[in-house]
Amino acid sequence: MQDSTTPQPVTYLVPEHVVRSDGSAPQIALNGEQAKLLVVTLGIDCVAEQEALLVSVWGSPDGFDWGTKPLMSFPPKYYCGMYSKLLNLASHPDVRFLRVDWRLRRGNKTARPMEFAFYVFVEESGSRVSMAVA
Repeated sequence: MQDSTTPQPVTYLVPEHVVRSDGSAPQIALNGEQAKLLVVTLGIDCVAEQEALLVSVWGSPDGFDWGTKPLMSFPPKYYCGMYSKLLNLASHPDVRFLRVDWRLRRGNKTARPMEFAFYVFVEESGSRVSMAVA
């Protein structure tokens, strides 16, 4: 059992990789993080000019039914950087699995293939504070 000063590990929903088309990551079991407040972080390392990345996080109670609406979505991202949002699973107590979907959007009519390098991880809210205190 971990005490409050033990750093909580992050869980990668999408390990860093390059995508050239829309897609979905494999599902991840929550393993005890149900009904908690989580911080979801999207990191973008590479993006081409005038292209947008749309990332959403979906939840499922059984790993099969993902519903009709995501639990949360990031606004369209056009630039490299790290972006974090809170995901309150207390309002979704039945969610046992998470999955990330992404869509690529082009802002111009160029024939050049789209490409993004990004990752998504989740951690329990307050874990960064606990690490700073320890």
